[in-house]
Amino acid sequence: VQLQASGGGLVQAGGSLRLSCAASGLTFSSYRMGWFRQAPGKEREFVAGISYSGGTTRYARSVRGRFTISRNNAKNTVSLRMNRLEPEDTAVYYCAARGGPDLSTRDADYDYWGQGTQVTVSS
Repeated sequence: VQLQASGGGLVQAGGSLRLSCAASGLTFSSYRMGWFRQAPGKEREFVAGISYSGGTTRYARSVRGRFTISRNNAKNTVSLRMNRLEPEDTAVYYCAARGGPDLSTRDADYDYWGQGTQVTVSS
């Protein structure tokens, strides 16, 4: 199984980025997908999750209304559109796949992880 995240970069506060994650080696439509992030010196935290079909999503309170998660099961991809970025959003962002029964916010509940992509927001 491979999850390949891309799209990170350096952006000014108030700007936007779109992260993508391409999955291979798994039946993508059978997995719930999530995005997590880890800032320097902090624990990894849940950002957003999406159900098999994309019909249900879940967001961390800190990003709700600014970030949008989506998926394309035909292309085995999951994306995270990030608007109105803040310096506090600076972190390495990871995509993850969960074969379990709900949109968990716990990283221990996810089965597969991508390598991460750096997002840096300057003030």
